[in-house]
Amino acid sequence: MELTPVSGVDAGEMERSITTFARGPNDGMIVTGSLQRVQRDLTIALAARHRLPAVYPFRSFVTEGGLISFGTDQAAPYRLAAGYVDRILKGEKPADLPVQAPTKFEIAINLKTAKALGLEVPPTLLVRADEVIE
Repeated sequence: MELTPVSGVDAGEMERSITTFARGPNDGMIVTGSLQRVQRDLTIALAARHRLPAVYPFRSFVTEGGLISFGTDQAAPYRLAAGYVDRILKGEKPADLPVQAPTKFEIAINLKTAKALGLEVPPTLLVRADEVIE
C-alpha cells in the first residue's frame, strides 16, 4: 500500500492534486484536518466525480454528500470548556488544569453516496454508526 499526500491550499491546487491521485492505482482517500468550507465542498465533489470512496474527519462532510466520517464529537470541547472556565473563575491556575484528549468518536455514513459509488456498507458497520443518512 502506498500513501500519497494530497495538499490543497487553494481550490485549483486541490483539484489538480486529487485529479492526479485519482488517475493512479488507489482504493480510496482519507481526508484529514479541517478544510475551509469551499475546499470541503470541492473535496466531496472531486471524490464523487472520480468515484473515490473517502473517509472524512467530521460528520459535516457526510451530511454534505461525503461517504463516511470517523472523528471526534465536535461539540464536546465546547461543553468541556465551561467546566474549565468555572474552575479558573474559582481560582485554579490554567497551567494546573489537565489537558483533555477526545474520548468520544463518531461514525457517520451516507448510504446515498455509497450506492452512487457502487458500495455495499456491511451491516456490522451500520450498527456501529452514530448516524446513517439515507
